[in-house]
Amino acid sequence: MPIDIEKSRREGMRWYLLVAMNRAEPLGCADAMLKTIMDDIYGDVTPSELHQQLSYLEKRKMVEITKKPDGHWHGRCTALGIDIVDYTVECRAGIARPTKYWS
Repeated sequence: MPIDIEKSRREGMRWYLLVAMNRAEPLGCADAMLKTIMDDIYGDVTPSELHQQLSYLEKRKMVEITKKPDGHWHGRCTALGIDIVDYTVECRAGIARPTKYWS
């Protein structure tokens, strides 16, 4: 079965965005910082691609996004987003959370 690279990229990016915003609690992260982190992982993330994945996480109620008048976004994890990163709740499809191998 062939690997869907685009799907893998989207779902992986969602996981890393949650982890980054969780680490930035209680302040959250600006999209410029998140883009820098995603660029380090994926190499060529566009602002539009970043905003698409943030919007997905917001629709799933895992992050809260504040859209600034200058076009930049600021994100924070919700309680659900923190629980996903902390492995205290199940993670539905759409986010490439690694399998928990420790107890």
